[in-house]
Amino acid sequence: MGAEAGDEVVLVNPSEIVDIMKQVPEGKLTTIVEICMKVARRHDTKGCCSLTTGIFIMTAANAVEEARQEGKLLDIPYWRTLKAAGYLNPKYPGGQEAHKRLLEQEGYKVVQKGKKYLVQDFQKYLISL
Repeated sequence: MGAEAGDEVVLVNPSEIVDIMKQVPEGKLTTIVEICMKVARRHDTKGCCSLTTGIFIMTAANAVEEARQEGKLLDIPYWRTLKAAGYLNPKYPGGQEAHKRLLEQEGYKVVQKGKKYLVQDFQKYLISL
């Protein structure tokens, strides 16, 4: 994301993605695009690999839910990380419906667009990373 053919890109590591996700407080949101842009700036490159970033975002979400089932708490508010253009992530634990519930519990208005959901006016809530 943010790079063109031939540009250098960075392959992120999971801890860097989790660190960024942890920085998103209640009342704010981020997207995979914002995360990739932040990582690219940190590494002075044009972009980052959105595929590995997406995999690490999903892995963090699954880890949070697995820990919760074991009575443990991982402080990673993964539901505040959206897909590009404000769409909910169907690969999060429980799918889009669970993601929608978590966001609505924090006061966001989630609307349906075809078979997908997105946070209405998500841009208003984006944190500056």
